[in-house]
Amino acid sequence: MNQEVAVSGTSTRQFAVQLSATRRGARLARLLATEQLRSWELPLDAAALVVAELAANAALHGRVPGRDFRLRLAVHGHTLRIEVTDARGDRLPARPPATCGCPAEFGYGLLLVAELADRWGVEDGPGPCKTVWAELALDAGR
Repeated sequence: MNQEVAVSGTSTRQFAVQLSATRRGARLARLLATEQLRSWELPLDAAALVVAELAANAALHGRVPGRDFRLRLAVHGHTLRIEVTDARGDRLPARPPATCGCPAEFGYGLLLVAELADRWGVEDGPGPCKTVWAELALDAGR
């Protein structure tokens, strides 16, 4: 789905795709998001990293056999919102600690998301799903 909708003088762009909850699906999410952002002429680097991390988490931690995850990109005004919805609403991501004194095997991805995004969070539903989202401010000149 790829749409551009006019809303009270501003335009909202949307892109959504459903992908298999596998490592391959996570890679495809990053590639599709990069191409979509390129077609919208938006900055790629930070957004591609955020998509890669959220999609990898959906494939690794949010996977339910036989269920997909959904990637959604939306631009409204000067904000890009990235959403990844997976089938494991019972497994919410833990917010990373502000300082990490000891190395851990997992958990650095959300630190990356927290650094790159202006805001991020988790929304429940629709059951049994959850959506992890991140918002990035875009240049006013775009």
